[in-house]
Amino acid sequence: MEKKTDEQLIKLIRRKTRKSELAFAGLLDRYNERLYWHVRKILITHEDTNDVVQNTWVKVYQNLDKFRQDSKFYTWLYRIATNEALSFLQKQKRTEADNLDEHLFNLSQSLESDEWFDGDEIQTKLQKAILKLPEKQRLVFNMKYFDEMKYQDIADILETSVGALKASYHHAVKKIEETIKAEIIEH
Repeated sequence: MEKKTDEQLIKLIRRKTRKSELAFAGLLDRYNERLYWHVRKILITHEDTNDVVQNTWVKVYQNLDKFRQDSKFYTWLYRIATNEALSFLQKQKRTEADNLDEHLFNLSQSLESDEWFDGDEIQTKLQKAILKLPEKQRLVFNMKYFDEMKYQDIADILETSVGALKASYHHAVKKIEETIKAEIIEH
């Protein structure tokens, strides 16, 4: 399928013709890898990320008729993926007996044993510091720092104000700096 815009692909999907599957595959090709890495920064493990990304695409397919196109498709897609990832984390926390320290330890261990993670010592310290952030700050930091998203796009995805995001990002950066400095002093 020649290069079509998101809007054109969505229009083809909504028509429910033979080209609908190709159009959906076009959206999948365009966004699946970026979506995977967005969710991966939230969930850490490859297996959990794959499950959540799959669930996200199922929800997108089922709800595409409800997409009003008053925002960009990718912000709508990221909002669904973010909500799916956060719901997954909430379920996971409940099954780990609501023990936050245990949950963070498990995430940290998953990071270190993950065959897909190839970071050096500094990258590992950064990732562990990010894991210690509250969920919202971690999301904002990852979207701004790693995904290089604009504040307005993040605001659309998380359904919050740009001012609140800037404050969250600022606090996240400060906490990360403090965590890394404390770890350096300890060693």
